[in-house]
Amino acid sequence: MHYLGLRHRLLMTALTVLLVGAFAHATFAQSPAQSQTIEPCPASSPAPAIGAASVPAKVNSKISQTQVDASIPDDPALQKIVSAYSPKVRELSAVIGTLEGELKKSGIGGASLGNFVTDAMMFEARAKGHSVVVAITNSGGLRKNTIAAGQLRASDIFELLPFENALVEVEVTGAQLLKLLENLTRARDAQAGARVQFRWNEQDRPEFISAKLMGSDSTEERDIDPAATYSIVTIDYLLKLGSGNYALLQEAKRTTPLNITIRDAVMEYVKAETKAGRSIHAALDNRFVQVGPGPKRSESTPDD
Repeated sequence: MHYLGLRHRLLMTALTVLLVGAFAHATFAQSPAQSQTIEPCPASSPAPAIGAASVPAKVNSKISQTQVDASIPDDPALQKIVSAYSPKVRELSAVIGTLEGELKKSGIGGASLGNFVTDAMMFEARAKGHSVVVAITNSGGLRKNTIAAGQLRASDIFELLPFENALVEVEVTGAQLLKLLENLTRARDAQAGARVQFRWNEQDRPEFISAKLMGSDSTEERDIDPAATYSIVTIDYLLKLGSGNYALLQEAKRTTPLNITIRDAVMEYVKAETKAGRSIHAALDNRFVQVGPGPKRSESTPDD
């Protein structure tokens, strides 16, 4: 009897410990989100035996086609969203000028497209009262290779200049300006206001020789004094570059934002020419003058 009683007490003690442990685990292991009543799982089919082939569920599907035409009514909610943008889309279709000849980007200085954009930069900077002598931008920022002759629309300018790059007046020394024009020639970027002489070297790369400032009629030339100070107009993108061909813009004596994007400057230039009764001419002038023979092989894309 003593042995049976001891055995009974041990079994009861073990059972009590197990129940307390289970209760403690249920209480402290769950997060507050998990403390809700646990519902029993719904009955489910037994899992297929390992190796047994699974039978795919039968799926019924129907395909129909609807003719999209004027018979389908407009969605009022969608129309409300679109209506806010409709005026802006119509503005892009507006004719702002006339283009005589095709504008094209190629070669040194971005060809006639590069001339067009930098001429507009110079025009707008001077219209704002800044006495700039040179305008500089990178040909890589011109994102349209050609603009066909005829009506010039706002959409053409947006496609050409999709970025929000702003014009900035920068004061540099003559020595810095000459170096900028040298780097610009090597990169085949665009400029207005200077006449640059260059040649093609043995590696078929453009090599700067010299540069002079041009007068308003493109015939008068004057030397660039390395010790003098000159104002130029460029874009804030080039100003902020800390390396490469335009890093020396970081050494500028003074910078002045013109509070207008390069795209809006080109738009204002076209509108001013139109108001004056003039068309935009896709002309190449002598702002880049090649000395000696051209490249031995057909021209490649500009270096980065």
